[in-house]
Amino acid sequence: MKETPLSNCEKRFLLRAIEERKRLDGRQCYDYRNLRISFGTDYGCCIVELGKTRVLGQVSCELVAPKPNRATEGILFFNLELSPMASPAFEPGRQSELLIKLNRLLERCLRNSKCIDTESLCVVAGEKVWQIRVDLHLLNHNGNIIDAASIAAIVALCHFRRPDVSVQGEEVTLYTPEERDPVPLSIHHMPICVSFAFFQQGTYLLVDPSEQEERVMDGLLVIAMNKHREICTIQSSGGIMLLKDQVLRCSKITGVKVAEITELIQKALENDQKVRKEGGKFGFAESIPSQKITAFKIDQAPIDTNDVQEQAEEIISKAFPPSEVLAKPILWASGTAQIGEGQESSWGDFEESEKEEEEDEVTPDEPITVEDQSMETGDTGVRTRSQKDETIVLSDSEEEDVVILEPEIALSRPESSPKQDINKKTAGKKKKKAV
Repeated sequence: MKETPLSNCEKRFLLRAIEERKRLDGRQCYDYRNLRISFGTDYGCCIVELGKTRVLGQVSCELVAPKPNRATEGILFFNLELSPMASPAFEPGRQSELLIKLNRLLERCLRNSKCIDTESLCVVAGEKVWQIRVDLHLLNHNGNIIDAASIAAIVALCHFRRPDVSVQGEEVTLYTPEERDPVPLSIHHMPICVSFAFFQQGTYLLVDPSEQEERVMDGLLVIAMNKHREICTIQSSGGIMLLKDQVLRCSKITGVKVAEITELIQKALENDQKVRKEGGKFGFAESIPSQKITAFKIDQAPIDTNDVQEQAEEIISKAFPPSEVLAKPILWASGTAQIGEGQESSWGDFEESEKEEEEDEVTPDEPITVEDQSMETGDTGVRTRSQKDETIVLSDSEEEDVVILEPEIALSRPESSPKQDINKKTAGKKKKKAV
């Protein structure tokens, strides 16, 4: 995945802010971001945070054969890794041009400047020497990788301790940290890189550029220097033409920044060493904030145990004597529930209610008659007619109530309606006329 380019509007906005001497994070043009150094549990492990840019440094060592042309010198090896975890712009398993440039710059800054005494790493000349390997992992990318990586490398080397060895004849004995205290490396000076970003062909200058500022810059100048104001290496990239005054100005700023960073590194190393000797909290656990919702600690209240027996007897003498009358069992009235109290649980009127329900269910075999009366209206007159009684017999079965319905008996003579009577009268008149 390639780096997402900035739009023209974003570029114009950043360049306009730089022209007005303003930065997005509120810094001045020559200000560094906040630098924080934390150490791991083992020697030679540290994390350097330069703003939001984080680099993990780890130093390891092993006994190897020396190089043929340098039989009495140890070997230093630096390796910087840019993983997609730090930024999606970095591709895994591929060495980009940026990675190659950063590794070469680190080697010139730390190895070629002779900051470490390589001859002190020799155990047996021409046979065994210490190989010191510095692995740097970029955890988060927010600009100015080279400065954070150089600080992490020199801090890890200063914090590292190699195992102690002894040589008797041709026999080399390697001691564990429990047998003998590890030996620190011999470091002459601490070179630190400081980066300068130039905009509009060197018109504007910024120290410690962020990621967004690196995207719109025209060129970059990196100066490696120690606290003695000795320039270890210098590199310019971007193809811009710099004047002598500009380079001298950058070197003066570098001297001030390197002195401040070196003092901060020394304080961090002294504090870590002091805490380790006292047996306190050190390593990455020190950087984790202690946030507790509850505390499992109870303040011990002072308790006076003198004359405890006399005080107990006094309290017993003032107390009321126990009653000699035993409590009688409670008798509950009917209709109330009784649970516990040392007696059998029961309901007062449960048996009576069952008897009433049984009496209601058992009924004599008597027919129940239902009279149906139909109302007929003539000219607002009302006449009633009773039909035959319908009998319903209820069986006295314990298993199931069966209802037997008797069929209705047809009426002997159906009643005629008023319209039929009128038709009959008219038919009789016609017959009379015909006769």
